[in-house]
Amino acid sequence: QMQLVESGGGLVQAGGSLRLSCAASGRTSSHYAMGWFRQAPGKEREFVAAISRRGGSTSYADSVKGRFTISRDNAKNTVYLQMNSLRPEDTAVYYCAAGLIDGSSSRASYDYWGQGTQVTVSA
Repeated sequence: QMQLVESGGGLVQAGGSLRLSCAASGRTSSHYAMGWFRQAPGKEREFVAAISRRGGSTSYADSVKGRFTISRDNAKNTVYLQMNSLRPEDTAVYYCAAGLIDGSSSRASYDYWGQGTQVTVSA
């Protein structure tokens, strides 16, 4: 089993920045592709960003492209999501996930999930 723990969420004004972290334990995270998803109240959980096992390839949802950056430090078993130019519509619970398919935007591709961290962006 792999455990994923997100941190770094909070309340920020529109235009501000936050950096989310996802710490992995239980299995070697470098063996897994990692992704970030988010879920706003009353909405489906949606893909945000993904990074390949070695970090050489990333992908983003169109809604965050150019504002968010996903990265990973395999020595620390940690994945990050740097979020800049935040907007009220970015408000959601953000989830970290691990799977075996590099670059996937599908929830079904991810086998392990964290509990989520709340991000709230005020107008």
